[in-house]
Amino acid sequence: QVQLVESGGGLVQPGGSLRLSCAASGFTPHYSAIAWFRQAPGKEREGVACISSSNGNTWYADSVKGRFTISGDNAENTVTLQMNNLKPEDTAVYSCAAAGGSDNECHLMPYAVWGQGTQVTVSS
Repeated sequence: QVQLVESGGGLVQPGGSLRLSCAASGFTPHYSAIAWFRQAPGKEREGVACISSSNGNTWYADSVKGRFTISGDNAENTVTLQMNNLKPEDTAVYSCAAAGGSDNECHLMPYAVWGQGTQVTVSS
């Protein structure tokens, strides 16, 4: 049974940092990429960042470039999203998702397996 479990959300002040983790299990063959998405109240879900498991290539949304860093550990089947200089507009439920069987750029892959999500709130 494939599964993704997120951890690391919480409440942080503007300018602060949080580290989200996504633990994957049950993927055979290995997933092609892991992405982080977020959805704020009343807004559509948007892609934040992704990383390819084969070559480590990454992609970031313009709104988080220079502030967020995605990294992966294929041996441990975990992907981490380090979020620095957080802003109130980063407040959302963050979910990780896995794509399989694709060699496209990770932001172009279809994501079919999703975690349950973790709340990130940036507020003073």
